[in-house]
Amino acid sequence: MSQQKELALIKGKDRFVFRYEPGCEENVLDALIDMANDRASDFDWFDAAVLSFQLSKHLVEEADHLLCPERRPSRSSSGESQNPRG
Repeated sequence: MSQQKELALIKGKDRFVFRYEPGCEENVLDALIDMANDRASDFDWFDAAVLSFQLSKHLVEEADHLLCPERRPSRSSSGESQNPRG
């Protein structure tokens, strides 16, 4: 069972929340575009850009976790001290 994802933006007294299933990111982007195009909405293109950046960041983090689950920081104090050449 997939876990529902959420993007949220608080702008003044308004709160914009987008909940979606993994794999439906394209639908979220379409909704952001529709809202930014709606002149009756206080949601503008900057807001759409902020949320689309959040969405992209989540996707990159998810992909990184799936592709490299054992990934650790590349530099560690123990790794540096094991260098025989000092």
